[in-house]
Amino acid sequence: MSAARRYRLPAVIAGLLLLLCVPAFAQNRPLQTPDAETVPTGTLRAEAGFDFLQDVNFPASGLSGDLTSLGNVEMRMGVGRIVEVDLEGVIQNFLDVKKQSPSMIPLHLTGTDSTHDVGDFALYTKILLVSEQKHRPAFAFRFGFQMPNSNQARGIGLNTTNVFASFIAQKHFGKLNTWGEAGLGILQSPLANFSQNDVLIYGVAMAYPVSQRITLVGEISGRYNDRKVDAALLGTESRSQARFGVQVFAGGFQWDVAGVAGLTRRDPSTGFTLGVSRDIKLFTLSPKP
Repeated sequence: MSAARRYRLPAVIAGLLLLLCVPAFAQNRPLQTPDAETVPTGTLRAEAGFDFLQDVNFPASGLSGDLTSLGNVEMRMGVGRIVEVDLEGVIQNFLDVKKQSPSMIPLHLTGTDSTHDVGDFALYTKILLVSEQKHRPAFAFRFGFQMPNSNQARGIGLNTTNVFASFIAQKHFGKLNTWGEAGLGILQSPLANFSQNDVLIYGVAMAYPVSQRITLVGEISGRYNDRKVDAALLGTESRSQARFGVQVFAGGFQWDVAGVAGLTRRDPSTGFTLGVSRDIKLFTLSPKP
């Protein structure tokens, strides 16, 4: 993929963020576990953030260090009463290399002790199967794929195509909003032809409003691999993170900040994320005659 093509999609997304112009609804940032609710029809939910993670490991390239993600974006579009589409990814990742082990792939880093690259973008569709009722949670089905936008020679991305499908449940207990995800990830092996690794993807999350403007949020999410990770499967191992933070609604935007802690030896030791979200009303469906 040429450099011009690799940066075209992130540039378009960044341009859309400048169109934020209407009040925000409840949003997922800074969490990664999707909820069962869909964005209102005709609404584009735009989210952008900044991540800083310490001691991140990349087994396939042998690199480890501090990772900074600029332009961690997500676009959720309500295309029907029960359907939304979701585009997410990172405009640019920067790795400050602290340690370099032997690599399984040829590397061409962008600096002596650093490297940067665009992230792999993903496209999802979510369908609300049943709405939440007094004695029943809401259920949704979400499926999609991750595109190979990154350049594996940069040492950060794997440049693979991965497929995901999961079921989501969501239930309110008074003011406490809880939801969870469980499903399957089919990960292309980055180092072996015609090979894949099937992993369990999961997440458990909560949100609790302490006032009209402030909401506490937290989650544990990741993927679980039950196979022995040999050289062919490097990059598809288990990953997990815990996040706890706060959402603040001010000035018509939702602002968020959260601490991040890795739960496996390959995940970041510590880190933080901060971002902003807002909804853009693009169109309204006319009622049927």
